[in-house]
Amino acid sequence: MREIISKIDPTDLALNDKLININRVAKVVKGGKRMSFSALVVTGDGEGHVGIGVGKANEVPSAISKGGAIARKNLIKVPLQGNTIPHQILAKFGAARVLMKPAAPSVGIIAGGSIRAVMEAAGIKNILTKSLGSANKINTAKATILGLSQLRYPKEEVAKRKATVEVKGATAGE
Repeated sequence: MREIISKIDPTDLALNDKLININRVAKVVKGGKRMSFSALVVTGDGEGHVGIGVGKANEVPSAISKGGAIARKNLIKVPLQGNTIPHQILAKFGAARVLMKPAAPSVGIIAGGSIRAVMEAAGIKNILTKSLGSANKINTAKATILGLSQLRYPKEEVAKRKATVEVKGATAGE
């Protein structure tokens, strides 16, 4: 059973948008080629809230603004332990796989491309990452967001598991 994720209201957060990638695409039609643009945008407040969005339009500025609006709709809360992540995780989206490991203080962000942009927007200061598989920037960013959304605090997980064991034990004894 999946947990219901509550939507994060972007109006009360001080969000910063960052453009990761612009891609020009062409559609071949009867009269020639029709050019269009897609923009990958990451937004975050630097305190554990981050989201990504892909906007598509005929002009670059409108594609960027659409990407930013979509990123604000898709915000997630990242559990931080100090200024790193609580545990190691391997996330996969499409053919892109991203390995993320917590790092000691003063290591910095060991990441490249779209992974680095997502980590900076989330406010993670010390982390070790490795991009495995595809180098596609959109899929790599989505895999990073997926991995960050799957992170949990270890103490909360232990408390949740103990509560379920106690409930099962009480019903079995009756």
